[in-house]
Amino acid sequence: MVFKHFQINVTLRVLFLSATLVVTVYLFVNTTILAISLLLTGVALVQVYALVRYVTRTNRDLARFLQSLRYADFSQSFTDDGRGGSYRELRNALNDIIMTFQQERLEKEADYRYLETIVERVSTALISYDQTGKVSLMNRAARRLLQLPGLSNIRGLDDISPLLTQTMQRIKPGQRELVKVEISNEPMQLALSATEVRTHGQAFAMVSIHNIHSELERQELDAWQNLIRVLTHEIMNSVTPIASLASTLHSLLPPATQRKKGKGREEVDAGDLGDIRSGIQTIQQRSQGLLHFVESYRNLTRIPQPDFQVFPISEFFMRIDRLMAEELAAKSIEWKTSIDPTHLELTADMGLIEQVLINLLLNAVQAIDGRPTPRIHLRSRLNETGRVLIEVEDNGPGIIEEVQQKIFIPFYSTRKQGSGIGLALCREIMRLHGGSIGVRSVPDVNTVFTLRF
Repeated sequence: MVFKHFQINVTLRVLFLSATLVVTVYLFVNTTILAISLLLTGVALVQVYALVRYVTRTNRDLARFLQSLRYADFSQSFTDDGRGGSYRELRNALNDIIMTFQQERLEKEADYRYLETIVERVSTALISYDQTGKVSLMNRAARRLLQLPGLSNIRGLDDISPLLTQTMQRIKPGQRELVKVEISNEPMQLALSATEVRTHGQAFAMVSIHNIHSELERQELDAWQNLIRVLTHEIMNSVTPIASLASTLHSLLPPATQRKKGKGREEVDAGDLGDIRSGIQTIQQRSQGLLHFVESYRNLTRIPQPDFQVFPISEFFMRIDRLMAEELAAKSIEWKTSIDPTHLELTADMGLIEQVLINLLLNAVQAIDGRPTPRIHLRSRLNETGRVLIEVEDNGPGIIEEVQQKIFIPFYSTRKQGSGIGLALCREIMRLHGGSIGVRSVPDVNTVFTLRF
């Protein structure tokens, strides 16, 4: 319809121009009135100019419209400019098309923003990249987990762990991989799961990343607790009557200087009687010792649920200082505490965390025994992700890497008199707080135990 009006408009203009030229030629040939001929010639020139301008402006508008489609620039608009009713219909048609494209773009952008918001807010870390490793998507959870402001290529993960980069490069759709990394001195066990996404004929890998370190620790502790619960139950049931019977028998024996004689009884030599008494005492003592040993392990399964309270860490450290001051001074240990920022607060069960710190500090005191300049530093700070940390550092002989992997396991101890329950108890308390405990050590330099809340 628009084209039809445009065609009629151009045809009428051409016919009117032709008529004007015919009349001008006729008057110029058959009359001597040059003024009218010149006037009509001017009119013809004006018509030619108007026709050319009309056609070229319309073509320019059409070209501008097609360019806007090509480059998806739908900010264009077309005005009448006094070019008549036929152009008005063309203008309205072009503007309607532009508005339709604008509406579709707005809807697509709204859908994209909606999906982008969902991806950003999900708690699962997601990274999408093409076959060259170029990253097209990295959501907030991934940036927080990997502590990166952004990532242009997965090779940038080399700064965290080359093994993580290699795993990301080789993982196939449907596969799952486990990778151990350490980010900001925090050990992590990452579970990677991959799927493939195709768009515009190009394949992208979409990898979800979960830190299952705390979950593995929880399952490990649950397994140990179940084992300890069964063992302590059976041992207590067996040892308790033995200890009770040994005590009863010991009380029935006469004093070493007394001898009994009677019908049907043989006289018991004083030396034999002493040996019997000594043996029964040994059974009793070892039974009680075993009961005490078992009871200490039962504590691992009896930790109360934390009573969470908010308290300033400065006040908490003052309590620790009062508890440890006498022992530290007696052994000439250099003692230092620091908090950054000074007003730092913690949400936890103060009594349980105090038990953890005392355990770690006593271990540190034993570790630095005999060192020329023994030092212990207790500090608290915020890490890169805003989590509260409490660290106990000593300058003892250190812990080799192989032992670091085992010291939190129940029954394992590096000391001859150790029960192997202290650090396992610390880890369980931290787990109940939703946190973790870790260690890093450089032999003959320092050892740092870190509580992460």
